[in-house]
Amino acid sequence: QVQLVESGGDLVQPGGSLRLSCAASGVLLDYYNVGWFRQAPGKEREGIACISGSDDNTYYTDSVKGRFTIARDIAKNAVWLQIRNLKPEDTARYYCATPLSGSDRCHLGESRYNVWGQGTQVTVSS
Repeated sequence: QVQLVESGGDLVQPGGSLRLSCAASGVLLDYYNVGWFRQAPGKEREGIACISGSDDNTYYTDSVKGRFTIARDIAKNAVWLQIRNLKPEDTARYYCATPLSGSDRCHLGESRYNVWGQGTQVTVSS
């Protein structure tokens, strides 16, 4: 059974940093597309970053470019999301997902993803 488990969420002050992890079991993530999404209270879930399975190219939504970095941890069969200079508007539940494919580039639309983790909460507040 394929399972994704997110971790690393926390309560942090504005300007702080976090590293979120998406660990997989039942599948090797190395060559699959993986995306990170977030859902803030009262808002729809949005795709924020993804990494392509075929070439490890990365893509980000405009609001997080320069502050968020997505990368693979091959040894841990995981994908992490490094977040710097956290802002209150980054407060959300963060999810990772994979479509269990990697033949084409990754996308930030959630409809392409069919395996999801349960999420990890990030709260940015002073």
